[in-house]
Amino acid sequence: MKGIFSVKPISDLLNETKSEKSLKKVLSPFELIMFGIGAIVGTGIFVITGLAAANYSGPALFISFILAAIVCGLAALTYAEFASSVPVSGSAYTYAYVSLGEIWAWIIGWDLILEYTVAIGSVAIGWSGYITQLLSNIGINLPAALVNPPAAGGIVNLPAIIIIVLISLLLMAGANQSAMVNNIIVIIKVGVILLFILLAAPHVKAANWHPFMPYGTSGVLHGAAYVFYAFLGFDAVSTTAEEVKRPQKDLPKGIIGSLLICTLLYIGVSVVLTGVVPYYKFKDSSAPVAFALEQIGINWGSSLVSVGAICGITSVLLVMSYGGTRIIFAMSRDGLLPEPLGRVNRKTKTPILSTIIVCVITASIAGFFPLDVVSELINIGTLAAFVIVAIGIIVLRKKRPDLKRSFKCPFVPVLPIISAVLCIGLALLLNNITKLRFVIWLALGLLIYFLYGRKHSLLAKEIAENESQ
Repeated sequence: MKGIFSVKPISDLLNETKSEKSLKKVLSPFELIMFGIGAIVGTGIFVITGLAAANYSGPALFISFILAAIVCGLAALTYAEFASSVPVSGSAYTYAYVSLGEIWAWIIGWDLILEYTVAIGSVAIGWSGYITQLLSNIGINLPAALVNPPAAGGIVNLPAIIIIVLISLLLMAGANQSAMVNNIIVIIKVGVILLFILLAAPHVKAANWHPFMPYGTSGVLHGAAYVFYAFLGFDAVSTTAEEVKRPQKDLPKGIIGSLLICTLLYIGVSVVLTGVVPYYKFKDSSAPVAFALEQIGINWGSSLVSVGAICGITSVLLVMSYGGTRIIFAMSRDGLLPEPLGRVNRKTKTPILSTIIVCVITASIAGFFPLDVVSELINIGTLAAFVIVAIGIIVLRKKRPDLKRSFKCPFVPVLPIISAVLCIGLALLLNNITKLRFVIWLALGLLIYFLYGRKHSLLAKEIAENESQ
């Protein structure tokens, strides 16, 4: 058990970013913000807004979004400090390694692998559903056997596999190309949201905002827990650290900037949505934005939502796939996963094998498995990462007060403690089966760590060499 709590020197990590296994620095603050928006805004804004208003918050939905944004914002501040002081690929995995030690780094890295792979698989299934419906609307009907997994009576979900392969090929081409495509998709997605607000705003009736809190304060709080997951994804920005031109200054801008913009978009949609249609009419609507547009005579609303949803899902797929490959790359470079996974292509400066592995695993999930309760693993995995990062900030402040920090999280340790407590509270609200699956996954990860990772850890080898001298 000796050495499993050893921390990796930050100087070693920074030196690795200048080695042959480093990634190409090409990303600017604008591209980081677009990455964040791409990861955060998926189909949630087109789906959960109506259900949250009808069942929990009523017209006070925008307050629920603000409360959820505050919880995420607390976590974002801790991520921003780490990203500015440890600008290396790996996100929460790397932050845990330099503050809490190798065993905690492995646990959170293994957790992030689960989070990203399940997210990519489940989002790809959603993309398949939307594209199949859109093709059907124009008279192109794909065979049921090729759009459903075996458990649903089909052979394979082919569209889901195809989009994952295409995204993976784009990632292999380089960070520049990936960022360019993401920028285009995000602009279309945000354009659709703004168009909805502009079209619907003139039809807002103040009477629809009464009663303001039909389910009371409790309803607004439950609504905040429900819409919290619409903010997940900003942490993926921190996985880009090694490919950012000025990481110490630009990463905090990307993390906080993207979260702020998404919060404003969510508030705008919430206010207009509940002002156009009485909140209780959304009870049976799975497409509230399209429903609201139809109520004011815009019958092509469903097509608008489909375009926005497909763009939303595509950008989420791109950023999640990007983040997943960088987590595996960072763990491999530290020796905790097989060394070939940390190799970088000389021409594109991207981790090709890591990308292929993520592609194969996620395509298998999306193509052959239905995802229902398993999708909640994304939520518990993210919350666990938030907790570790919050604790890590407190520990690193005490261990390394001398460390240069271009951005400082305010009110340490109070703010990180509040962040950790709130995240633990939200995790406890999840289904028991989700918690059990999460524990089983972590147990499997610890087994792999002690059988392989610990024996091949470069940090462990370095410590052993120093002790023998």
